[in-house]
Amino acid sequence: MPIAQLTILGVGLLGGSVGLAAKARGAALRIRGVGRDERNLARALSCGAIDSFSTDVTEAVADADIVVICTPVDCIAADVLDVANAAPAHCLITDVGSTKGNILAALAGKLSAIGPTFIPAHPLAGSEKRGSANASADLFVDRLVITTPTADTDGEATAAIEYFWRQLGARVLRMTPEEHDRALAFTSHLPHAMASALAAVTPAGWLNLTAGGFRDSTRIAAGDPELWAAIFEANGPAVLGAVDHFLLRIQDFQRFVATGDHDGLIHWLAEGKRVRDALGS
Repeated sequence: MPIAQLTILGVGLLGGSVGLAAKARGAALRIRGVGRDERNLARALSCGAIDSFSTDVTEAVADADIVVICTPVDCIAADVLDVANAAPAHCLITDVGSTKGNILAALAGKLSAIGPTFIPAHPLAGSEKRGSANASADLFVDRLVITTPTADTDGEATAAIEYFWRQLGARVLRMTPEEHDRALAFTSHLPHAMASALAAVTPAGWLNLTAGGFRDSTRIAAGDPELWAAIFEANGPAVLGAVDHFLLRIQDFQRFVATGDHDGLIHWLAEGKRVRDALGS
């Protein structure tokens, strides 16, 4: 049975895709967008991601059954509190943030036990592109959404939010916030930093000599710098741990090249190939 009203706070690429997917799959009867930029909200309305919009959070969530917060990770905790203070008690709040520990730490002890429930989530979907104009109703199809409820999170509320994400076409995996942040430091945050570093050290005059390998390796470096700086800062300890592992690996590579250790290089490259082959296409 579709929910009566879905409200999306931050209707960009992910928020717009939530709206389009919910419409296409009949997950919600009404979809309301909320944000600060009326022009952005009007674009989301024109592309069909939402049915109506407001710049007033209190108004936008007054009748909401589910609110999806799609704002930067350094804004999510404050946005959760704003929504929780204005939404009906039965409302479920979820998000799309790439970090979880910082959000839950900021919310500790601040959410009422009898008010709306927050169930953190992170869809492993997206693009270096931005805005609702790039949103897609199929963005979440067969993509993984990680939920990170705590020991205090209501079980029925968690199950309901997991069902909501499945309605959008996603697969769902439940992890602890700590497990999530450690894993994503390796699988998402470190790759973005490395792509940015590779792009930045390449002289502009040699860009005409690049081919598919360079483009594949640096594509995500085109992401929003402010958004990614906030992610790195929010998940600092885990990101630094991932960087330490990466540096050890690069030091091995340096040593094998410097000493002409052919067998060492073959083994070093084979280990990377083995992991990448296990991922599939």
